[in-house]
Amino acid sequence: MKLIVRCYDLKLKHTFRISRKSIDFQPSLIVELQDNGVSGFGEATSNPYYNITIDIIQNDIELIRGIVENASDETPEEFWLRISPFLQNNPFALCALDNAYNDLYARKKGKKLYELWEYTTDTNPLTNYTIGIDTIENMIAKMEELPWPIYKIKLGTSDDIAIVSELRKHSDAIFRVDANCAWTVDETLSNAIILKDLGVEFIEQPLKASDWEGQKKVFKNSVLPVIADESCITESDVAKCHGHFHGVNIKLMKCGGITPGRRMIAEAKELGLKTMVGCMTESTVGISAIAHLLPELDYVDMDGALLLAEDIASGVTIRNGKTFYSDRTGTGVILFE
Repeated sequence: MKLIVRCYDLKLKHTFRISRKSIDFQPSLIVELQDNGVSGFGEATSNPYYNITIDIIQNDIELIRGIVENASDETPEEFWLRISPFLQNNPFALCALDNAYNDLYARKKGKKLYELWEYTTDTNPLTNYTIGIDTIENMIAKMEELPWPIYKIKLGTSDDIAIVSELRKHSDAIFRVDANCAWTVDETLSNAIILKDLGVEFIEQPLKASDWEGQKKVFKNSVLPVIADESCITESDVAKCHGHFHGVNIKLMKCGGITPGRRMIAEAKELGLKTMVGCMTESTVGISAIAHLLPELDYVDMDGALLLAEDIASGVTIRNGKTFYSDRTGTGVILFE
């Protein structure tokens, strides 16, 4: 098997701001695994919150190039178990390799990835479209630029309620809000009452990731469901979220790929937690991988490619929140020349 690594700077349509950062470009790394004329693709993006750069991802992948290229016809689970001990400190690199191998494996079997897992796509959830923090006028303009059935609104400012109140005047869509760890317990509980009246469906990660005591108070008293993001990184975090959150937002890069992500989804369901998978501003390469998990999810945030000024691949397409799969096998991805 041959390993090929490509690096990109993905330009965004608009400056993307959340409570702790602002970006105009998203550095990305694409892994291609080739075997007998068949290719599988995976992606990882940089993330300063987790101290992950493209150089770190690429260097760690290069350290195990020989191990990766010696893989044969093992299952994705076997491949993940073989490479994961070498990438325990870099789940982003592990994700890129794992997703590429899952894609390759399904293509060699002549099936779409969701078909390989025997999922049916009849009840796939719609994806939200994210509105980053900006002036209220610009946030309204972004909504008007792309009318959508569900918006996720990034918050964590001194004017959060004013923002949502004004946006509600311009859309009847479902709203979800994401504070990215910026609120206190009291803020969350008081905001939730107002936000519920404004048609907000749930709140994502209001408190700092480590504030489990505060989150338990929120869980018991919030009038809106609360979904974990920064508090749910790896497989061991799912059980910790039980009794603290109503659901979990799983990020494939944070947990190490599709393979552990599927295990986390299964565990969350067993615990009665709502299931969600989110993106980290990937191109269509990463988004297409997420799309094959849709049949197992209650919610999804896979709008990364829609935020780009220019994509680097084709695969799944998303129109008005609904996902349409490529006719190709695997994840359906091909890179543009």
